[in-house]
Order: sequence, then structure tokens, then C-alpha cells
Amino acid sequence: MTVGAALAHVRATCDRLSRVAIVLASVSLASLGVVVTYGVVMRYAFNAEPAWIEQAALLLAICVAMFGASVGVHGAGHIGLDSAVKLLPPRGQRVCAVLGHLLVIGFAVVLVHGSLEMIEATRGNDIPTLGFSEAWRYAPTLLSGVLVTLFSVERVLRPATPAAAAH
Repeated sequence: MTVGAALAHVRATCDRLSRVAIVLASVSLASLGVVVTYGVVMRYAFNAEPAWIEQAALLLAICVAMFGASVGVHGAGHIGLDSAVKLLPPRGQRVCAVLGHLLVIGFAVVLVHGSLEMIEATRGNDIPTLGFSEAWRYAPTLLSGVLVTLFSVERVLRPATPAAAAH
């Protein structure tokens, strides 16, 4: 397998993973809307809000934010201040882009490490109103950190070939 073919395979894998992440974020967002609406109706119409609503909504909000952020990194849709960078020659712009992605990779590695520590620390604790381990609260953060790392590495490698630069 040539380097170009390997990079194309990595790019295609990242594209598929990004589509999965956007589906997860979308389903989580729709579920969040349903859960919150149910909670509001139960609270104000029947004065009987279920105890699990708040914790379920929090878990779903974490999923929306984390998977949505990873999709943003894949699509290079993260916030960037590039007014000064655009004044640089192409090589300077490339250096700034790589440095930006390396910073994102550093952040994502810290996110993965912290998530693993929190999963380990909370594995034996249950979320009382949901009945499953507190560690599940950190799973979306862990997965998002892995995706952000992979997507950022792919972004750094992407312009390495002419075909990739056109993509």
C-alpha cells in the first residue's frame, strides 16, 4: 500500500467516524429535547417530575457537546482567528495550521487521559436516579478525545499529498 493510498484510507475512515459522531450527537440532541419536554410537562402539568430527568438530560447534553465538537474538528469548523495568518505566505499559513492542530491534539490527549482517570475513579459509583455507573458520564468525553486526536492527526497529514490538499 502506498503512502497516498494509506492516507486516503485514513481520510475515508475519519469521514465515516465523523458521520457516526454526527448521528450520535443528533440522536442525543433529539433525545434531550424529548427528555426535557417530558420533564417540563410532568413537573408543571402533573407536579410529578421523575427524578431521573435531570441526570439523563445532563448525560445527553454531554453527548451533544462532545460528539458535536469532534465533528467540528473533523470539518475544520472550530473557531479560529486567522486574519493575521492569512497575511502570511503559504508556508507560514501551513506552519500555523500544523501548530494549531498540534495544540488541539495536545488538548485531546489531556482530555483522553483525564477521562480515563475519571472513569477509573467513578466506576464503582452509581448515578442514583439512573441506576448505572457514574463512569458512563465520562465515556462520551473519552470517545470524543480519541476522535479529536484522530481527526487532528488526519488534518495535519491531509495536505501532505496533492490529492489530499484538494479534498
